[in-house]
Amino acid sequence: MYDVYPRPLLRRKQWESLNGEWILNGRPVNVPYPPQSPLSGWNGEVPDRLVYEKEVPIEYPGPGYRVLLNFGAVDQRARVLINGKEAGYHEGGYLPFSMDITDLITDGKNTVTVEAEDTLSHFYPYGKQTKKPGGMWYTPVSGIWQTVWTETVPADHVTQIRTDADTETVRWKVSTSSGGGCRITVSDQEGLVFSSDSPEGSFEVPAHRRRLWSPEDPFLYDVTVTTPGGDEVSSYLALRRITSEIIDGVPRICLNGRPVFLNGVLDQGYFPEGLFLPGDASAYRSDILRMKEMGFNTLRKHIKTEPEIFYYECDRMGMLVIQDMVNSGDYSFLWDTVLPTVGIKKRNDRKKNGEREEFFLSHMRQTAAHLHGHPCIIAYTIFNEGWGQFNSDEAYDILKAEEPERLIDTTSGWVAGSRSDFDSEHIYFRTKKLRPGVRPMLLSECGGFVFDADPQTKKGPVWGYGKCRSSQELTARIVDMYRRMVLPAVGKGLCGCIFTQLSDVENELNGLVTYDRTFVKADPDTLKKISDEILMELNS
Repeated sequence: MYDVYPRPLLRRKQWESLNGEWILNGRPVNVPYPPQSPLSGWNGEVPDRLVYEKEVPIEYPGPGYRVLLNFGAVDQRARVLINGKEAGYHEGGYLPFSMDITDLITDGKNTVTVEAEDTLSHFYPYGKQTKKPGGMWYTPVSGIWQTVWTETVPADHVTQIRTDADTETVRWKVSTSSGGGCRITVSDQEGLVFSSDSPEGSFEVPAHRRRLWSPEDPFLYDVTVTTPGGDEVSSYLALRRITSEIIDGVPRICLNGRPVFLNGVLDQGYFPEGLFLPGDASAYRSDILRMKEMGFNTLRKHIKTEPEIFYYECDRMGMLVIQDMVNSGDYSFLWDTVLPTVGIKKRNDRKKNGEREEFFLSHMRQTAAHLHGHPCIIAYTIFNEGWGQFNSDEAYDILKAEEPERLIDTTSGWVAGSRSDFDSEHIYFRTKKLRPGVRPMLLSECGGFVFDADPQTKKGPVWGYGKCRSSQELTARIVDMYRRMVLPAVGKGLCGCIFTQLSDVENELNGLVTYDRTFVKADPDTLKKISDEILMELNS
């Protein structure tokens, strides 16, 4: 069960989880697990229209206080009612939303109703969800799939904390419900670093108190914000800078001014017990730790936005993240996979912005705003393999204006425009001599070798990019790919390699670990040695 506070960048001590048993279409369901998942306890076909109900004891807060109802995510459209009266509406499926329900509650039992509709409309971001799972398409997720909670706050309360930091300077902007003032303090293990009574400003951290965030030393400063009305929230920040630079004539990605190689894996964030959620939030820590033990320092969070606790664990444990925007629009196996895989990657992506495109751009901006405070996120991917792609240069400019201090892989894999911070390549089924150009090259997908570690379990057709018969063969094939394709290109400007993938997902069996995380399929020590070789090449 998810009993941790679900919003790490704006935490309050007093809150009430509404997770647990709800009634969904007349039958019990275990929230926050989606009804398609085993942990939801909800059996049978999942209809497009879902009506959740729960009786909730809420004490009327009294004068000067408000009650907020918060949702981590509801897929795809959600109408929320309190005691039969509409409290709010949200659409999109992957982002959090909140509403003030003070004027709709009674002192005592209150009925919360969530009317969700999920038709898997391609108008909205939907990722790899499909009603006919198979191959690289997976079981869909409908309705409530993240934590639901309430909190009672003073009428004058914090609504947002936005911090920006490089290796020396912290800039902040605190928004409150009243638009009034606040007090912000930043501390480290030695105590107070600075404080201010201004809701907006900047501060240069003294040199002797600067401790830069990195995968090797993921140091976080503690932040506290209070309002005159009595609200107190906790947050955190990190000093770090990610840049693209030319060093000795070679394009490099630099973290805190030093070249870094983004040695990563594709992470799709699926779990057999909860689909979009693991059974317990501690599973995020386990995945991150296991990848670090294999020598990886980067996760490409693929076509999914996670519960915020995932990013907190990456912040805390020192795992870099390339965050994908969630694709919308129709997908063509011929145009988006087959032809580009064999080298036919050029086509015009200039399209007139319609309602679907405008929603995608809005969702992109909201995603960046939602995740802005997490230092682990060093880059965003906008479009993946041409799927749903339109006006990519325009999309780059929009996102870069929102996130000027993060890098952007505009078109991961192919159908490249002219504006991106990377030359991004996907290479499967073969090795290839990589030729980095004037921009840092990112091998943003590769590998994908299949090893079915549990062949006795009946499955549908297995998906992947070449089969292996044992852990030894899988490990050897990975090593061969890195030695023939990756290592020779590091000195020429290859800045990162994203191996497909962290874990198996349903019938896609090309993970480094099994879907249930019980078996590691490739030898960790050998992969760690390859990582060490990459670092030696980078620093030579």
